[in-house]
Amino acid sequence: MIGIIGAMEDEVAQLKKNMEIEETTEVASLSFCRGKLSGREIVVVRSGIGKVNAAICAQTMILRYAPSRIINSGVAGGIGADVKIGDLVLADGAIQHDVDTTQIGDQIGMVSGINLVVIPTSSEMNRVLAEAARRCAYQGNVHIGRIASGDQFISSAEKLHWIASTFGAVACEMESGSIAQVCYINGTEYTAVRCISDNADSNAGVDYEQFSTFAAHQTTELLCTALPMLENI
Repeated sequence: MIGIIGAMEDEVAQLKKNMEIEETTEVASLSFCRGKLSGREIVVVRSGIGKVNAAICAQTMILRYAPSRIINSGVAGGIGADVKIGDLVLADGAIQHDVDTTQIGDQIGMVSGINLVVIPTSSEMNRVLAEAARRCAYQGNVHIGRIASGDQFISSAEKLHWIASTFGAVACEMESGSIAQVCYINGTEYTAVRCISDNADSNAGVDYEQFSTFAAHQTTELLCTALPMLENI
């Protein structure tokens, strides 16, 4: 079984519409939909926005459904110079840019307990998802790079440049870093798939409203193509 987590209803609504839902279960105020998509067993859930909501959701999913892999799907702000609205970013590492214990000697962004700044993701899952994007003629470029998460909606050019220069991130959002931490601790294979809905700058609010629904449709089409392929790795 593959678990798919989206932060907002737009990010999971199309998946639920396309899947054969066999069971819906409420746990910890989360609605888990289990069933089949493209003939493969999946469980889909909306986590809510932010790192704590995402972490609660991921841990609950692992304990209840024990998925072999988890994908965090949704939208993100683009950071990299060549990362444009409509492009796809696959996470080759997850960062929590708002973690700062430098005052006690830690490196900026280091997550206590696992003692990592860059939390690893699945290169094999990224390879399959990139191939699926080619097969479904994804409308946009595909990038594989670091995704940074924090409990902030980034709309400042100064903050944008700081995240990019400090962590080498190409996209930012509010959930994937915490889901990566949960998956790392539990030994669950993981990656994040993000369609760029804005450029995380002063126009981010306007761009997000305009492109987020389109972006969610893009990632749904990609996942419908990728799910059968993921069984073979």
